[in-house]
Amino acid sequence: MWNRLLTPEAMFRLCLNLHGKGPHGYPDAPWHNAVLLTHQEVQNAAEQALKLGLPALYYDISKTWDSLAALDCIVKTTDHNARILDAGAELYSLVLPWLYLYGYRNLIGINLVFKRPLKRGPIRYEYGDITQTSFEDNSFDAITCLSVIEHGVDTDAFFKEAARLLTPGGILIISTDYYNEPIDTRGQKAYGVPIRIFNSEDILSMLEKAHEYGLEPTGEINLDCQEKPVNWKEFQLDYTYAIFTLRKVGQ
Repeated sequence: MWNRLLTPEAMFRLCLNLHGKGPHGYPDAPWHNAVLLTHQEVQNAAEQALKLGLPALYYDISKTWDSLAALDCIVKTTDHNARILDAGAELYSLVLPWLYLYGYRNLIGINLVFKRPLKRGPIRYEYGDITQTSFEDNSFDAITCLSVIEHGVDTDAFFKEAARLLTPGGILIISTDYYNEPIDTRGQKAYGVPIRIFNSEDILSMLEKAHEYGLEPTGEINLDCQEKPVNWKEFQLDYTYAIFTLRKVGQ
């Protein structure tokens, strides 16, 4: 079943080889504003990706859940000419390679880890601070930022920058580590910053800040939780994910 769960390098090679041969249909992942509730939802998302012929990461199938939702949202709200930015992208991130398979070509990923520009097919990865980029105003039709903001990002500055970069009507898709009640991270650090798992008050506060920059939710989100289907084994932390999608309103 899991023969397409791959390393990052193998995933890119497979994406290039699959061009013109797939994917097999379009995603059905309408959870654009949602909380990951159960382990079964992780399995369902991973199985859907595999059925569609989409490569996934062998070591963290939970990331398929939010990546599939982002893919679903973008292919339903944009066309192949859309310019897409993955803010905080890694080479192992799924959404840009998946969009490539669906015919998108204007694909850019930025992260502080890229010391020089890299190309993977039509996908360009380059150095960039997601709170202060060098791109022009109204540069992107959609921006994804998946499992990034919890790693020490100034969310106020990020929302301001995302609003600047988006075209009117453009969409911003964000996912983050989450649980509705506070989780004690025991002062542990990852990637050089304290580990943070957002709670419901944090999310509501962020949505209010996004509103100040003309970014409005595309749907309601119920922030209640059930299971803790995500496990960060290295730090012995169990939690879940939340995803929310915002649209730039006005001119």
